[in-house]
Amino acid sequence: MQDVLVDEKELRSLVGNRLEGAGLNASDAKTVADVLVHADLRGVRSHGIIRTEHYVKRLTAGSLNKKPTFSFKKIRLGAGLLDADDGMGHVACLEAMDQACNLASESGIAMVGVENGSHCGALSYFLLHAIKKGMIGMAATHTDKCVAPYGGAKAFFGTNPIAFGFPTKKHDPVILDMATSNTAFGKILHAKEQNSSIPDDWGMDSEGKPTTDPHKVAAMTPFGGPKGYGIALVIDVLTGVLLGAQYGPHITAMYGDYDKPRKLASTMIAIDPQTYVGLDHFMGQMDAMIDDLHNQPAAPGFDRVKVPGEIEWHNEKTNRENGVPVLPSLYTYLKGE
Repeated sequence: MQDVLVDEKELRSLVGNRLEGAGLNASDAKTVADVLVHADLRGVRSHGIIRTEHYVKRLTAGSLNKKPTFSFKKIRLGAGLLDADDGMGHVACLEAMDQACNLASESGIAMVGVENGSHCGALSYFLLHAIKKGMIGMAATHTDKCVAPYGGAKAFFGTNPIAFGFPTKKHDPVILDMATSNTAFGKILHAKEQNSSIPDDWGMDSEGKPTTDPHKVAAMTPFGGPKGYGIALVIDVLTGVLLGAQYGPHITAMYGDYDKPRKLASTMIAIDPQTYVGLDHFMGQMDAMIDDLHNQPAAPGFDRVKVPGEIEWHNEKTNRENGVPVLPSLYTYLKGE
């Protein structure tokens, strides 16, 4: 099924209208649409507009607060907590990163936790917000069980993504945004939508055996075996355990229990380079590092060494110019046809 190319502005409008139609307030709908289209622009379709229907379902069922009231409190120097009031995680994490940047401008480094949150989309969006303020950004969040621990046959932790963003001067910012599973769960959803097969190291069936059928995936696998499993555990500690939320199998499922708030926790961290070498020097050295990496000899089968996020920046520039690829069935849904 061939994709339809859609202008990003039209996509934002369509997604926003769908969310408002489900009762979400206009301001939050606009932010969520921006986060989702951001992901699709960068080629991260697993976290893009494909999620719209799910959010509409939760808004309609009542597990997402359509008109939340956020409350933020500064706990200590460089530490804060945002209560998301079961609202959209995208909006809450954006506010939390903004607060983290404000605190970091005073303390040099700051962390803001998000409690009573929900799914927040691609973490790279919040890192770019920090970068625009001249900060280094870090973000982490947890999800419900879908990844088997190393050596296990059943799901325990979520995909538990973690991300880092670094400002630059000449080059595009360096963005590392990764799940601790071998792939993002959204990619399996995308494969289901297209009825296409998946690599056999993405997931296992109900018996704990590798499968290439996305419809048979009962648990995903951690990247790097014990390494990915270990990082997934750490992220659940730094989000759910640290902020007083749940962890792993005790988190309300994203796809199920649609009338129950998920009470997710996220961690937004900002570091002010001015505290150490200064922002200008930091960005100059980042550019120098990127140039050095680009000048490294490429291995057979590669055109050159790339830095994290470089492929996504290329995708974004291409999709802004040519239109964002969208599945015809999804485009039809967004238009309400």
